[in-house]
Amino acid sequence: MILLELTAVLGCLLMGSRFGGMGLGLISGIGLFLLVFVFGLPPGEPPVRVMLTILAVIGCAATLQTAGGLNVMMQFAERLLRKHPSHITLLAPLTTWTLTFLCGTGHMVYTMFPIIADIALHKGIRPERPMAVAAIAGQMSICASPVSVALVSLVSILAANQGVGEPYGMLTIMMVTLPASLLGTLLAALWSLQRGTELADDAGFQARLADPVQRAFIYGESVTLLNIRYPRSAYQSVGIFFAGIAVVVLMGAMPGLRPAFTVEGVTAPLDMNLVIQMMMLIAGACMLFICKVAPAEIANGSVFKAGVTGIFSVFGVAWMTDTFFAAHQGALQTSLAEVVQTQPWLYAVVLFLATKLVNSQAAAIVAIAPMGLALGIEPKLIIAFFPAAYGYFLIPTYPTDLACIGFDRSGTTRIGKYLFDHSFMVPGLIAVITGSAIAYGLAQLLL
Repeated sequence: MILLELTAVLGCLLMGSRFGGMGLGLISGIGLFLLVFVFGLPPGEPPVRVMLTILAVIGCAATLQTAGGLNVMMQFAERLLRKHPSHITLLAPLTTWTLTFLCGTGHMVYTMFPIIADIALHKGIRPERPMAVAAIAGQMSICASPVSVALVSLVSILAANQGVGEPYGMLTIMMVTLPASLLGTLLAALWSLQRGTELADDAGFQARLADPVQRAFIYGESVTLLNIRYPRSAYQSVGIFFAGIAVVVLMGAMPGLRPAFTVEGVTAPLDMNLVIQMMMLIAGACMLFICKVAPAEIANGSVFKAGVTGIFSVFGVAWMTDTFFAAHQGALQTSLAEVVQTQPWLYAVVLFLATKLVNSQAAAIVAIAPMGLALGIEPKLIIAFFPAAYGYFLIPTYPTDLACIGFDRSGTTRIGKYLFDHSFMVPGLIAVITGSAIAYGLAQLLL
């Protein structure tokens, strides 16, 4: 019976992944219905605390985008890249990593792809080298960003487990995942420096250049943000956003700054989930007042739409998987706990594959991390293997990968003939494996 129920869950996840975030959330409802009405399992709890925290963060980031703050960040990034074109293979991934770190979503890198390709082509550098690793870096940074849905979700999950919340808050997690994610990205970038043949020796590329039409397309008009002037309010919104993040990190590092309340005889500082929600709402409100943001425009931006889609997928997937795991927690602990505790790296493998299954780091964390804790995996190992929550480059069907391929007019960034021999595979594996190994070592040392 358990196998049949698991088949229903996995079937809904596979089917939902074909339709994207909203489809994943909707089709998970079918799995939930089957578990409750057909198999008779008591319904689990939807992750309301996580969803509200995500909503507050997305609202603030969407307001920043509407105010023009995201464009300011990307313009600064382009200025850095064009100033040092010879180092594009190293600087491009650092740029996309930083943009995601600051904004909390890997979808901010779309504007950077045509700029990276343009700089590489005009410098005679194979565009595949900086572009593929830049796409990887933009997703690796999610496990380190204080405003990413995945990190906020993990903070909420750890805080909800008795005896775990305070020692393993946001700043503690970032102490492990930030250097691990960054170093993993750097190693992937270093490997990319010599990948593939030089453009002058690439027979396929040279054959395309022989066609005047193709040559005009490849070396077409440059894409740039440098000639755009943004109003003062756009720069102010960036300052407000950073100030909000700084307050969140500071309160996470110093619990004494938070008011304490006594509930059922236990006195504890205000929950960090609530702190994040309050600070993000306040930062968004300050942008409304100071930067004169039109409230009606906030919901029209790509950040808001992508964020709401993420919330919906987390809602459906987490509710369905919680129903399954809560009903069989005892049996799973009996059969799997010893294996997972003696070989905890299996958790990282499951998390890695789950992200490809659902095409969302946050949805995978919400589904897999509680299961790991229930099986007896130490919370510090849950943190240590957080960088493994990025596996959707295995088959390059994710929007950022497809956009990266599309923006490379040279054709060097590609899917390949055999599905797995694509441009993202090796740098992705280098970033994830080395990032997870470094995070494991840091967790053993610091936590």
